[in-house]
Parts: sequence; structure tokens; C-alpha cells
Amino acid sequence: MFGVQMLCARIGLATGQGLAAALKRKIPRVVLLLTLVALTLANIVNIGADLSGMADAAQMMTGIHRQWIAPVFAFIIIFLTIKFTYVQIARVLKWLCLVLFAYVATAILVVDDWGPILRDFFVPSWPRNSQDWSSIVAILGTTISPYLFFWQASEEVEEEKSAGRRKEVVRHGSSADAIKCRRIDVLVGTFFSNLIMCFIMVTAVATLHRQGITQIHSSQEAAAALKPLAGSLASTLYTTGLLGVGFLAIPTLASASAYALAETFRRRQGLSQHFGDAKTFYLIIAISVALGAVLSCSPVNPMRVLFFSSVVNGVLAPFLLVGIVLVAMDRKLMNGQPVSRLMQGLAWVAAAIMAAAAVGMFALGD
Repeated sequence: MFGVQMLCARIGLATGQGLAAALKRKIPRVVLLLTLVALTLANIVNIGADLSGMADAAQMMTGIHRQWIAPVFAFIIIFLTIKFTYVQIARVLKWLCLVLFAYVATAILVVDDWGPILRDFFVPSWPRNSQDWSSIVAILGTTISPYLFFWQASEEVEEEKSAGRRKEVVRHGSSADAIKCRRIDVLVGTFFSNLIMCFIMVTAVATLHRQGITQIHSSQEAAAALKPLAGSLASTLYTTGLLGVGFLAIPTLASASAYALAETFRRRQGLSQHFGDAKTFYLIIAISVALGAVLSCSPVNPMRVLFFSSVVNGVLAPFLLVGIVLVAMDRKLMNGQPVSRLMQGLAWVAAAIMAAAAVGMFALGD
């Protein structure tokens, strides 16, 4: 994950543009368009699942029915994303990341024997069937996710704009200090994101899975099942995490689609722009969140569609990674600052692993 995100960051720093603008010059347009359609649909599904989780959490806290709360959350997120500047949004999102440590606290509260968990972590079992492989694809698609590729590159451009480099030509290339700073930033971010993911899985294993609860239809069911197994405090921390994750993830998911589509069709884009100057960009964000709200209020199982979107991301990512590496290798496109072979190699390894997992899922299908 570090290698992939660092490649995307370097593309944004070197080209002064987002990832979609760079990919347009390396892969056929029709392939890029199909990829972006799949990316946008998967993001909308993720937004719907996140809104569903937020609504479940709010219903448990307030007693107000979730179908009334989800549209309210959607409206608030759309309004704040349009109202605030990139710098303000970035500052809020950074502080919201602290909410994720609620999952670490939950795991510490519920786990009474770390021995078997550590053993299985370092000595994992081999997938035995299509379902096992699809779970691996979903985990990889959630971790090395296409929307993060576009978000990372575009946020490098936003950082440059916020520093006063508004014109693309003055954003070409980056200093050694800037690259070093970004390397540390990406390394810390990827480390903690994977750490949080591990603690979430540990919590599920130590509570729900141990009791034979493997089919959860909503985050509300998960919190309700967690309470008698781990206590009120663990359930409250889990619920708090749901709210924080939603406010953290939804603007990122919607903006990633908006960046990719607006760049592809040469529309002005960026969270640093005013609504009147980048209407297409902000409309994509608003429509994505609104459709997610509709999905969250539908009878569709949010856990199932979230799993499905993660699988789609896991299948889509290897193809995007090939294009990303081709861009990173292009000295001319990277303005004389191609990415090191080590980072390219990490991306190739990630693409190969994800492709192999997808092949395993389809090859062993019923």
C-alpha cells in the first residue's frame, strides 16, 4: 500500500495534475472511461454503506429512525464539502482520523487471549474455496483501493495550490525535501490505516465470530451483537467509530470520483475552487452522496453491497496499477523525475498479488 500511494503522490507532485490527467496520456480513452464508471459506481455503493452505518449509529444514540437520519447526514456532508476550502476540509479530516482509534480501544477491551490471534496473523491459512478468495480480494480492494489512487495524486496538487502555485506549469517537479516529507507522510498514513484495519478484524474475531455470528445485515446488528459479548463501553466505542468513519470516508470517496471525472472531461476541479468556478466537480460530489443516501434508505443489505463494491475495487485495482506504473516510468511525463525502481517494483508486486487473488476467486467459482 505504501508503494502504491507513494507512486500516486509522486505523479501528482511531478506532473502538477491529478492521476486521471496523467492516465489519459498512457491508456486508451475507452479503457479509462470504463474504469472510471466502475470506480464511481463502487464509490457510490461505499458512500451508501457508510451513510447506513452512520444512520445506524445515530439511531442507537437518539432513537430517531435511520431512514430520516441518512438524508440529513448526506445533506450536511454535501453542504460542508461545498462551503469549506480544501485547507479547512483537510484540517478537519486529519483530526477525524483520531476517531479511528476507537476501534483499537474496542479490541483491547474485548480480547482476553492474544495468543491465537497473533499465531494466525503470522501463520495464516491458505484459501480453500472461491468464498475465501473473494474475501481476500475484498480486503485487498478495501486496502489498496482505486479511489485512494486518485485522491492521493489530486491532494498533492491541492497542497501545491494552497501554497500559491496555482498554475500547472509552476507545479511541475518537486524538491528532494518535498519528496522526503511526502514519503514520511504516506508511510505514517498507510501504517496506521492498516493497523486500524487489523484491530477491526481482531474485534470481529474475538466477539462475533467466536460466537458463530457470521451473517450481519447492518452495522446496528453488529453493535447490538457486540454489546452482550463485550459490554456497553465496547459497543459505544464501536458506534462512535461508525460516525467518525462516515464523516471521514464519504467526502474522500465522492471527491475522488469528482477529481477523476472532471479531469477526464477537462472540467475545472478542486476543493480549493468556489462552487461557481467548478460546478461540474461539485455536482458530481453532490450526486454521488445523494445516490448513496438513496441506497442507504433502500431495503438492500448494506453489508452485502459493501462487500461487493470491495470485490469490484479489488478486481479493478490491478489494471489501474499497470497504468500508474507506466506513468511513473515515463521520464517525459514525470518532468524528469521518474519514480525509483523500488517503488515501481512494490506496485508491480501489489498488482500481481491482487490479480492472482482475482484469478483464484473466478477460477474456483461455482
